[in-house]
Amino acid sequence: MRQWLVLYRKEQLELLRSYKLLWVPLVFILYGAMQPVMSYFLPDIIAHAGNLPPGAVITIPKPTASEVMAQTLQQFNTIGILILSLSVMGIISAERSSGLTSMILVKPISYLSFVTAKWAAMAVLVLIAFAGGFGGALYYTTALFDAVGWQHSLSAYLLFSLWLCLAGSLTLFFSSWLRSGAAAAACALGVAALLALTSSAFPDALAYSPGVLPHLAYSQYDAAAGDNHTLAVVAITLVSMLALLAAASAVLRKRPSLDAI
Repeated sequence: MRQWLVLYRKEQLELLRSYKLLWVPLVFILYGAMQPVMSYFLPDIIAHAGNLPPGAVITIPKPTASEVMAQTLQQFNTIGILILSLSVMGIISAERSSGLTSMILVKPISYLSFVTAKWAAMAVLVLIAFAGGFGGALYYTTALFDAVGWQHSLSAYLLFSLWLCLAGSLTLFFSSWLRSGAAAAACALGVAALLALTSSAFPDALAYSPGVLPHLAYSQYDAAAGDNHTLAVVAITLVSMLALLAAASAVLRKRPSLDAI
């Protein structure tokens, strides 16, 4: 356990030195606050955009607070995952390319401890950044529209955080497998998009797929939505993340250095 804590502190120090603990949450906060503000001022923006015939009147129904929060989560499902993947794409591949991984793993250090310490640092970054973005969206939604139930918001936050952690786990796995961090981010984004698209296209056959998590997070603000096997989906997602960490450890055990490639 002491060895794992040393590795974890190393990863946290790297996040601090690269300012990721600063700029990633700031980007999430900015993006989270932007959606409710844009939704509130959208009629004024369109009215002053120009190129409208004289006398034209555009009426846009005012969305509810729940709809604004659901739309914000949908936006995080694209830009949020992209930012996350780009911020952690070199979490293993960069160290392998520089030879640092070989220097660390030549010591009596568990490969699984090495990988899980990086995953834990990534998860802390995800939770902090998304908490800031989600909190910003919730604040401006409450101020500009109406209050939303904290129970629904907490459930939506936890479910979507789990989805972001899965995307981060995919990035970590591909970073352990590929030389290029950009390729790792692209593969992780592709797999995450495939999971979400297939779950939407085949909702009955893939009702327990981790790709259902974004929809489950959105549906927390829909009173008519059912449970949709939430606990089973969460359990399968956790198992999937453990499998990805084990696979990343196996890849590193087989080929800790990229020197021979």
